[in-house]
Amino acid sequence: MDIQKVQVDRQEFLAFMLGNEKYGVDILKVQEIRDYQNVTPIPNTPAFIKGVINLRGAIVPVFDMRLKFNLPEAPYDQFTVVIILNILGKVAGIVVDSVSDVVTLTRDQISPPPDFGSEIHTEYLVGVGNIGEQMLLILDMDRLMSKEEIDVLHEASRVAV
Repeated sequence: MDIQKVQVDRQEFLAFMLGNEKYGVDILKVQEIRDYQNVTPIPNTPAFIKGVINLRGAIVPVFDMRLKFNLPEAPYDQFTVVIILNILGKVAGIVVDSVSDVVTLTRDQISPPPDFGSEIHTEYLVGVGNIGEQMLLILDMDRLMSKEEIDVLHEASRVAV
């Protein structure tokens, strides 16, 4: 068995929950997972931008995935976490309801994203992972946040400090 082929045919995703839905991001994008801590708000930013945190001396913008996806707000609790990611070459945090696990999927377990037409935006979906009876909506974080949004976040972060 060719070990290199096995590694290419498998991919790991950090799975997290938003409400009853399970989402996944490429594990290689994840820098760390932190308990939710209060953020410093940044004035005049979209509602999904919670603000910034100080991460070992680096100012990191944080946004709420529920608000980004236009889902109902939920109270932050002991399970709420911030996933620190590398998005378009910059560090940012996303607030999610909880992290569930790391999921390894083969190519055969990933289906292309569904086509809902122009009514529902799915351009940030890489695909849908099939895990038994469960589905994992696999996100492309580089598509979810535009370069312009990330640049605005980082510029606002500098101004907020």
